[in-house]
Parts: sequence; C-alpha cells; structure tokens
Amino acid sequence: MAAAAVPILTPVRHLPVRLQPAVRMSDEALYEFCRMNRDLRIERTKDGEIVIMSPTGAETGRRNFELIVAFGAWVRADGTGVGFDSSTGFILPNGAERSPDVAWVKRERWNALTDEQRRKFAPLCPDFVVELRSPSDGLDDLMAKMGEYVENGATLAWLIDADEKRVYVYRPSLAVECLEAPAQISGEPVLPGLSVETSIFW
Repeated sequence: MAAAAVPILTPVRHLPVRLQPAVRMSDEALYEFCRMNRDLRIERTKDGEIVIMSPTGAETGRRNFELIVAFGAWVRADGTGVGFDSSTGFILPNGAERSPDVAWVKRERWNALTDEQRRKFAPLCPDFVVELRSPSDGLDDLMAKMGEYVENGATLAWLIDADEKRVYVYRPSLAVECLEAPAQISGEPVLPGLSVETSIFW
C-alpha cells in the first residue's frame, strides 16, 4: 500500500489578528481580557479595534532582553523615573491601550497614580518609549504607533529596526530622525546620561 503524500507547508508571515467588537470594550473589560490571555500581546487602537499578536520569536526576544538590561541599568542609576517591560499596558489619552517594548515614566507622574491604577493599565502615556521591530511588524504600522505616542505626551520615542540597522527617533514638534547603523543611541537631552550600544541588536 503506497504511503500517503505529505503536504509541504510553506512558511507564512505571522500577522496580528485585528478584531472590531460591535461594542467598544471598556478599560476594565480589556484588562480582564488580557489577564485571561496572558500568552498573547493584546492592544487596543484609539478606534476600539483589538489587535492580538503572538509571542515574539527567539531572536526578537533576545534583543528585547538586551535592551531591558541596558535600559534598566540607566533607570536604576538615574532614579528619576520608573521603567517597564513589554508586558505592561498603558491607556493613552486618546483611548488606545498600548504595550511598548520598553517604557519609562517620570517618578512624580507614577507616584500620582492610585494603587488601583498601578495594578491595572496605567492611565497615562509614558514619557519615553521604545519599540523594537520584529519580522511580523509592518514598518508603517509601527511608525504610526510612534507618532501616536508623541501625540499623546511622550517626549522621546525610539523605533529600532535591527534587521535594517536603522533607528528612528521621535520628538514632539520635530521631524523624525533616521539614524543609519549608529554605534550608540543617545537619550540626551531628554534622558541625561542614557546611551545604548547598538551592537547588542545588530
């Protein structure tokens, strides 16, 4: 008896799943939805669309880890703010819920939140955010997200495209700056003393 043919699967690019609920999900309902689906990265756009993303691949995870280690050292030494990883959700002033790969909030803003607000998605836009592009991330979508951070109060935002060796720097009222294969990324003057070696990504 001849063996059954085994189909050859062609690898596909894993894209986020986008859902538009009939009724906008409240902040509380979104928090509970995310809590029940901890293995997924879930965000909400300002229009109420739910975006569900799979866990990152190993290389992206390695880069994220290196970024957290480098940034965390500065946060502890500086002491003027609080750092957050990619599992943290923030409710922006425009109603979107976002989870940047790295975020930083000035300590006085963090201290002004209630205990309940700290336990859930913090109702603020971080002062500084970093997004690290993964193979499944569309560049246009990420750029729009970076602009959204700045429009909602971020004073500095980095979009790191490691595969292309580019870093896009976003600041309020300034044109986006594209750095080609920089040796370092500086947080000056917004974050004095912050400098990240890009060799950890390339």
